[in-house]
Amino acid sequence: MTQHRGAGDRAPLSRQRILRAAVALADETGAEAFSMRRLAQELGVVPMALYKHVAGKDELLDGMVDVVVGDIAPPEPGAPWKTAVRQQILAARDVLLRHRWAASVIESRPGPTPAVLGHLDSVIGTFRDGGLSADLTHHAMHALGTRLLGFSPELFATGGAEPSPGEAGEAAAKAAAAAYPRVAEIAAAAAHDAGSTVGGGCDDLFEFVFALDLLLDGIERLHGQGWSSSRTP
Repeated sequence: MTQHRGAGDRAPLSRQRILRAAVALADETGAEAFSMRRLAQELGVVPMALYKHVAGKDELLDGMVDVVVGDIAPPEPGAPWKTAVRQQILAARDVLLRHRWAASVIESRPGPTPAVLGHLDSVIGTFRDGGLSADLTHHAMHALGTRLLGFSPELFATGGAEPSPGEAGEAAAKAAAAAYPRVAEIAAAAAHDAGSTVGGGCDDLFEFVFALDLLLDGIERLHGQGWSSSRTP
């Protein structure tokens, strides 16, 4: 980030200015290295000045989430419900990709923030205005899970140890493939994306959209059948 400005040319401190600066700092440092002291330095104020606008780090994190989620673009007016939900979720993913720390912070909060509730309320409204029952909408929201906010749990953990180079690494890879042949088969069949969140594995966007479309197609089919949870065995 740029050097903070001197006292003579600083904009007045406000809650919104603090939150926007906090989001920018988290974009630069990640959530783990983020601190109130570092934020105060970036803003050119003493840390206590922040507490006139936010009660503490928890309130600051909630506000940061609301800034990020508040940037999710709404769907096109008049779009069919399935198209509109897809647009809302992919817009959320686009925002979360610009703020890669945000997914873990959203999951860490004890409850949904106002902007998160507003986004969920909008998606629910899209389903209901499209004619889906409250019952089916309830279960659809559960099925979509965190995809509603643009991210999803990955099958394989990230950040694991890099494979050993040379013959030792090749031998280890062959041993793993022999022990888990079906996993190796599927891994070899995957399209690869160097920037993938699954560690040099699958194409993240393709996998996200594939699962999203699979779920939306299923929800559409159940809606067409007049599905009700009370009639499910």
